Amino acid sequence: MTTALTEHRGVSVETLGRSLAVVRILLGLTFLLNGLAKLFGIHRIEIGPYLGNLINRADARFILDVEVNRNARHQVPLIGRITNDLVLPNWDLFSWGLTAIEIGAGALLVAGLASRLGALLVAGLASRLGALLALGPATFLFFVYLANDRWFFEKPLELVPLVLLLLVPAGRWWGLDRRFAARGWPF
Repeated sequence: MTTALTEHRGVSVETLGRSLAVVRILLGLTFLLNGLAKLFGIHRIEIGPYLGNLINRADARFILDVEVNRNARHQVPLIGRITNDLVLPNWDLFSWGLTAIEIGAGALLVAGLASRLGALLVAGLASRLGALLALGPATFLFFVYLANDRWFFEKPLELVPLVLLLLVPAGRWWGLDRRFAARGWPF
């Protein structure tokens, strides 16, 4: 192999791949643990002196309702209608769909198995379950928060790394995608 393929301006491809693997695993754990919180109704976690919160199904409904109906400073076209006419009245269906996407995509991202598909599911470019899931949880929430007085970079912190993971096969480092890469595995 030539140096150009293994190193670019002093940074090895392996180092870059491992760095993206850390991002992949962190995002995967975030979605997986919040999906499991929705499945089992967990809200608070305690690990030694550390206390933290996860977002269960009731929390997710509350957050969506508050962000769309109480905190909106301006309206993003269709977000209010989609939320109030479709998602909230059918919350049981949407919340279980959200739970399945978070658990499935989170597990794929953590394992590095079809990692691009995992990012695709959460970003919402592949799902088809109604408007919320057609947009994908991360993309839908990006537009919900866009209508509010949020810190400018708050939501892109979730969505931009997902887009990067769509573009780069990060599951080939510290993941199972590496085993299938030689066979033309697209993920």
